[in-house]
Amino acid sequence: MHIATTACVWQQEKAAAMGAGAGDVAASWRVAAVALLGAVNCVVSFVVFSFLDLLDMVLCVVYKVVDYAVEAEWKACYCSAAARDGAAAAIFVPPASASAAPGPKVVRLSPSSAKMQLEDVSDTLYVRPSLLSDATKKSGPAAPSLTVSPAIAELIRDKIGRAAPRPPRHAAPCWSDCDCKVCHSWSASSRSSHLYVHVQSPTTASGVETEDVVFVHGFISSSVFWTETVFPAFSEAAKGRYRMFAVDLLGFGRSPKPADSLYTLREHVEMIERSVLQRYRLRKFHVVAHSLGSVLALALAVKYPDAVQSLTLLAPVSRRPPPITLTAGEVTPYFPVPEEEAGAATQYVMRRVAPRRVWPPIAFGASMACWYEHVSRTICLTICRHHRTWDRLFRLFTRNRMRTFLIEAFMCHTHNAAWHTLHNIICGSAGKMDSYLDVVAGQLACEVAVFHGRDDELLPVECTLAVGARVPRARVTVYDHKDHITIIVGQEKLFATELEDIWRRSAAAAAAGDGE
Repeated sequence: MHIATTACVWQQEKAAAMGAGAGDVAASWRVAAVALLGAVNCVVSFVVFSFLDLLDMVLCVVYKVVDYAVEAEWKACYCSAAARDGAAAAIFVPPASASAAPGPKVVRLSPSSAKMQLEDVSDTLYVRPSLLSDATKKSGPAAPSLTVSPAIAELIRDKIGRAAPRPPRHAAPCWSDCDCKVCHSWSASSRSSHLYVHVQSPTTASGVETEDVVFVHGFISSSVFWTETVFPAFSEAAKGRYRMFAVDLLGFGRSPKPADSLYTLREHVEMIERSVLQRYRLRKFHVVAHSLGSVLALALAVKYPDAVQSLTLLAPVSRRPPPITLTAGEVTPYFPVPEEEAGAATQYVMRRVAPRRVWPPIAFGASMACWYEHVSRTICLTICRHHRTWDRLFRLFTRNRMRTFLIEAFMCHTHNAAWHTLHNIICGSAGKMDSYLDVVAGQLACEVAVFHGRDDELLPVECTLAVGARVPRARVTVYDHKDHITIIVGQEKLFATELEDIWRRSAAAAAAGDGE
């Protein structure tokens, strides 16, 4: 693993720890202050999230009543109570052991013994214990099975079972979703079966063969994250050589937002295949992906190992390793989910991504989005449904074009899309990452580059270092003073140059291989 940075993160942490142990009074006071602030954070977080637990239950009833009043039908949700004795129940069966290969989750309906294959559906959708129940839970190994309401099983069964995404039965948006031309333009019949794809074709005849590049954005984002930042920063030579595709993922931006979709990894990948690879007949291509998009990029690379020319991942979603101490020159292994969490890997990832803490703010936002179905719907109702108003306000008060394009990137989605994508990809990919990275390390010959911001509070830099350790040939670059967004925004020209260098090296390596 090649790490391009001023100093290794772990070496810095070790030096800081040694300094703290030197015994100076100032360091001791700092440690005490940090411990006190941590305790305050825990206490305040317990109060806030206990209140949110109650608020989410109240909002569940409110939305059921409003949904029925506005749309004349009861909308199912995932917070139904557990089935009572004797009722038709759904049984979740986790893997038999930690060493067992990750297999599909099976839901069994008790009366009929009918089985549904739910390998793409994360159990975090319907298993989200309250903070109080988590705090009083006895420690120990994961339970061998759990009982889920039959309403939840019916909800999932209604949505699952399609071989490929299809146009929704009801094109009209939910009353709590935005119906503007940007968010709902997909409802036209000609666009309902394909993603929105921004295509930037070569501007001039460069005299060399054109290469294709697929850009995949992250969670609650859209193609403008690329088209308003990196695309204008490419050199004229790159614009003349590369055909660039920036997609809006299913449920985001200008792409379809079907109400009957579970937004699983399979659906997202198949829509990218249909809308880009098949529609534009891509035989070989480079992939650039940010955050959640990195999971989709890895899935594409595993499915098309001979077609991917280079793989560039920014702030990739990975299972965060526990704190470790390294001596100079050591290389960390890729840490698996702890043994005691082997039967509940998705739950482990959800607790790491969304720790239910009020500080830092990004953890607070992630926790509300991940743990509270109806609170997060209220946030979408407030922000996403009225994104045009927010856009006008930002234009009025900031006159900052950068911020207004980010409003379209972050606010043009539905709650249904964001909720299912968050759980089924970020949490649900926990059992797939190991095998994906093994394929990339062992079967892909292309260049692999991974970038991360040292100040990223959403996905710590250890995630990227762990990915790089799993794929030893990967080039890992850690940017100082950059976070999850400013890894690109604010240094567009630098990152565009990095991409051009990666593609140039990939072409040279491919030419050398052909020559042999």
